[in-house]
This record gives sequence, structure tokens and C-alpha cells, in this order.
Amino acid sequence: MQTRINKEIRSTLKKFGDKYFIEGNLNKTKVIQDIDRYDMELLETFISNETIKENFTIDINGNIVIQTNKLMELFEADEYWQDSYTKYSKKIGLTANGKFIGESTDVVLDFPYKDTVLKASMSKEDKDKDDLRPDEPFLNEVIAKEEIDVLLDKKLLVNVKKYSQEGVKDVNQFNKNDNLIIKGNNLLALHSLKNQYAGKVKMIYIDPPFNTSGDSFIYNDRFNHSTWLTFMKNRLEIAKELLATDGTIYIHLDYNEVHYLKVLMDEIFGRENFLNEIVWAYRERETSKRFYNRKHDTILFYAKDINSKYTFNYDAIREQYSDVTIKKFKYTDENGRKYRLRTKDGKSDPAVEDENTYRQYLDEQSGPLPRDWFVMPFLNQAADERVGFNTQKPELLVAKFIKASTNENDIVLDFFSGSGTTVAVAHKLKRRYIGIEQMDYIESITVPRMKKVIEGDSTGISEEVNWSGGGSFVYAELMEKNRGFLNSIRDAENQNELRKTFDFMLEEAEIDFKVDLEKVKDTLHDLSLDDQKRTLIKIIDKNQLYYNYSEIDDEDVRDLITDNDYEFNKSFYKEEGE
Repeated sequence: MQTRINKEIRSTLKKFGDKYFIEGNLNKTKVIQDIDRYDMELLETFISNETIKENFTIDINGNIVIQTNKLMELFEADEYWQDSYTKYSKKIGLTANGKFIGESTDVVLDFPYKDTVLKASMSKEDKDKDDLRPDEPFLNEVIAKEEIDVLLDKKLLVNVKKYSQEGVKDVNQFNKNDNLIIKGNNLLALHSLKNQYAGKVKMIYIDPPFNTSGDSFIYNDRFNHSTWLTFMKNRLEIAKELLATDGTIYIHLDYNEVHYLKVLMDEIFGRENFLNEIVWAYRERETSKRFYNRKHDTILFYAKDINSKYTFNYDAIREQYSDVTIKKFKYTDENGRKYRLRTKDGKSDPAVEDENTYRQYLDEQSGPLPRDWFVMPFLNQAADERVGFNTQKPELLVAKFIKASTNENDIVLDFFSGSGTTVAVAHKLKRRYIGIEQMDYIESITVPRMKKVIEGDSTGISEEVNWSGGGSFVYAELMEKNRGFLNSIRDAENQNELRKTFDFMLEEAEIDFKVDLEKVKDTLHDLSLDDQKRTLIKIIDKNQLYYNYSEIDDEDVRDLITDNDYEFNKSFYKEEGE
């Protein structure tokens, strides 16, 4: 995708003939020098171009001010015209005022990805074996603004189905009361939800990858920690937009990243909106003789606005102490409150009426509750609740948070749905919900689990809440574009199959505009099968893995969408008042 900014700047500079070009190549040094010295002719020409004006000027009391610093940053990027994603594409290190220490004497430590957007193959989305995962660009908010706009634009939804006790049926209209389960990249799905759900989600619970060497966040660069934080930042920023003013968010992590995310959450949600860190102790026995045993996870708990009347249902989560059989109270005090008399040995007075069961709570015995720590084991391998996930969280744990922070019919969002624990619990507790998961197991594990919930699943919290089945949810997928080509490349078993995929790519795929396609055609056959795969994966434009909703009426795209899916998209993305 050749960006409009790229084309417009080159076109503008061409108006000066060869002044800013040497044998057809851009003389960036000359452009930077003239911008830095406020060359009036150059700046006036830039401002006269609407695209450049839109992206590189600000209006101050009716006066148009050109942001020369941003323009220079664009041209100072190492080989910008071949590599447009970020000014840090080749350099990472110590900077001062946006310039590297070789260009200045004042030194600060700069976080290299702070102003970027990362789509992220967080769950090996584009890799099943070896190292065939594509390098993914860090898109800079200034230099690649249009690429980011394309990336985060609303996506087409396809294969839309409604699941209920009556079975599965096609659906062509969006109902705001529908529960949603969406398959696709969660960053792009979250942005696609903004039109319908901005400011409407009452609670978010997520259990993201912990960024351990054994979890699903295996990323292909050496700055794994910075990458993980960027990955989370992008998602939390849009999640905040979806959260209601009186909403809350729970983020479940372990020691690997929780302290770093606390700082990031303070930045995004505001330090004043931090409510608590909740500790889940999932193991009691001590096993290490070298250090205190690691046996708990931490859940960060934030309000969107601490000054709002955010929901916290104290009575719903009081800690049960025991179910004890007692007698109905016979005696009352002067205020009319019932009580039992006890003998000196602690036994109840025999002068009582018929028996009754009474649930006794810890806070009636000692100490304030509810607690901010819980003892609850991971699900053992024989648990009926387990659906095949080693890191699956107990329904009882998630139910505690949902009960505390929502009421019936409130919307619960989990954009790392995994096995579907959050949506299963929300369904049983009669909350509305949205679950997002990009991996194929959403079809083999998550959706089948939810079908069982509708049919009256008896595991997890079902007995406690007297769950007997019912309800429905709508399943939809982000419509794959280049993602399908990535799958075909990965799955090709020989060079003939791969050649057919490449031929089809030349007709239909979005190719990275920086690629010398003729060179690829001339040299591809000389490479081994794996090297051919790596090459084809590299040249695909990773910003266009899915079709944008804006393409719905394009002739070639419309032919790929069923009438039901077409109508559902029109309904889902309908502007208020249409």
C-alpha cells in the first residue's frame, strides 16, 4: 500500500524539478535543510497540498502553523521511502529531543515503541512451525498515519450464525441485546466494536498472555518486553473507549509483567482510578528451598472513573463461611432484632422453634470482607470444568468479579477469550457479553463449550446458580484477506503448490508497496521451499489481513459475501439515526 502522504510529498517536491532529487532519488538532506531554515517557497507549497496540510499543520486562532519538526522526522527516518513504518526502523537507543546521541550532546533513555501500533501475532496467528512467522511492522503514528487508519478501520464480519436451544441459524440483523463471540485479531475486532459499543461495556476481564517463555506470546524480535507492553497498550487504549464511565476492568497476570503493566495502566486509566490488586493463591504447599515459592497470580482492578458510581456489589461476593443448621429465632431484643440464647458451653438454648438452614459469613465472625485475596486451586486434570486448557481459570474465580462489578443485562467483555470461561460465566449469570479470540480453537473448544452452556451444562458455577440452560449468542468472524494467503503459504507442501499460491497472490493479494516484485519473480525459483515461504510471507502487506467494511460494496468483495452477511454488516455498522 503506497500511502497518500508518500505520494503527495513526492508529487509536491517534483514541482521543484531536480532541486530535491539526484538522478531520480530523493535528496533528503536538502529537503531537511530547507525545512529547518523555513524556506518559504517550500513550506508554502507543502501547505497548499491538502493531504500535507491535514497531517502536518495545526490551527492556532485561525492561523495555520506548519509542524516542521514532524516533517523533518519523516525525512530523517532511515530510508523512509523504502521503509515507512517507523523512524526507529533501523535505530534503537539513546536519544535527546528525538535525535540520537550522535546528533546531540543531551542524552536521555528513549522507549523505542511508545508511539506505535502493533497488530501482533500474539497467538502464533501466522506461524505453526519453524520460523515462518512474518516480521511485523511497528507502525508509527506520525509517519504511517494512513497505514494505521487502514489497519484499524472497521472490518467485515462473515459466517454470522446464531446459536440457541433451537439450534444454529443464519442471522441477517444485528440486535443490540445479542451476545457476541468474534473470531479474529483482537485489536482489529475491538476497533470494529467501537461503532456499537463505545461507552457501553460495564466490565472487562482479560487473562492475556503472561509473556513467559512457554506462553503464546512468542514474538519474533529481541525486544520482547517492549513489544509486549506495546501490544497491551494498543489494546487497552481502545478497551478504555468501550468501557462505560461507571465501568471497571480486571487484568489477570503473574509476576512476569504485572508490575510493568501497573505503570502502563496508571498512564492509560489514571493512577487515581486504581482500586486494588487482587491476589489469587492457587497453590499452598511450599516446594522451593531457594526462594519463597511462587504460588499466586495478581489481578489489577481499575475503575474508568473513580468519581463515578461504579458498581461494586458487596453483598453478592461476601465470603461464605459455612452452611449451618440452626433454629428459628424465638427471642427478640428491644429493637425487634431476632437472636438465639446460648448456654455457657456454647450450645443453643433449647427453647427454640423449628429448624432452618442459615448461611453464615466470615464477616459475621471476624474481620472486614470481601477479601482481596482468594485461595482456589487451578483446575486439576480430572475436573469436569476443564475443556483442554492448561491455564484455564475456574468459573468460580471469574464469577466473583462479574458478580461484584455488574448486574444482570450489563455487558461483560473479554478480548482474550481462550477457552471461553468469562463468556460462559457471564451467560450463566444472565449478563450480556462479548468474547474475542483469534485462534482456530474458538471453533473446536470455545463455541462447543458455549453450546453446552445453552443446553444446560452442569459444570463450574452451574449448581451454585441453579443453571438449567437457555439463552443465545451470535458468532461472527473477521473476513480474511491476506490472512488466507498466509495460511496457504504455510500449508504448501511443495514448490508447485507454492507457485500456484504466488500466482494467485499476484492477482488478488495486497503486496507491500516497498517490495521489488519483479526481483522476487526472477529469484524465487532459486530458493529452497522454506526460503520461498519466508519470502512470500515477507512481501504480504500485514496491515490488510482482513477486509475493511468500507470495501463491502466493491464488486470483487461483494461476490465473496453472502446476502445474510451483507445485511448483518449493514445493520451492525449502521450509524445512529440511520
